[in-house]
Amino acid sequence: MEAIVQEVVKPEDLKKFEQRFNEQCLRGQPSATAQFEYAWCLVRSQSPSDLRKGTLLLQELFHKTADETAKRDYLFYLAVGHTRLKEYEKALKYAKAIQQVEPGNHQAREMTAYIEKKMKKEGLIGMAIVGGAAAVAFGALAGLGVALAKK
Repeated sequence: MEAIVQEVVKPEDLKKFEQRFNEQCLRGQPSATAQFEYAWCLVRSQSPSDLRKGTLLLQELFHKTADETAKRDYLFYLAVGHTRLKEYEKALKYAKAIQQVEPGNHQAREMTAYIEKKMKKEGLIGMAIVGGAAAVAFGALAGLGVALAKK
């Protein structure tokens, strides 16, 4: 799953699909395929604004289609996009939504486990940072107390 989440789009691919999408927008409504391909590129971008734009395009597609297979793909890449944005709660919601409809979906189970692992890892890192900051603050207060006691 790491390879899928960490995959980065080639700039020339992003440009190609963006151009196709924009051309179709100028002529009216873009096709679902053009919108999906562009969104798929955006969620593999390193730019947070591209990631956000990609997730918005995928959400729009999800709400417009009745095709269950397409919905599953949109949900999966919504999970990828939100994972890349470190919006793990949202990512988990999308991965679990796939599992609600397809309990045996191996890819959705792997994505859920991957997101939960990232949440735990970052939660522990966050706790370590808070703990380290608390130790520094306690040390500073103790030092201040000693300095005041000497006066």
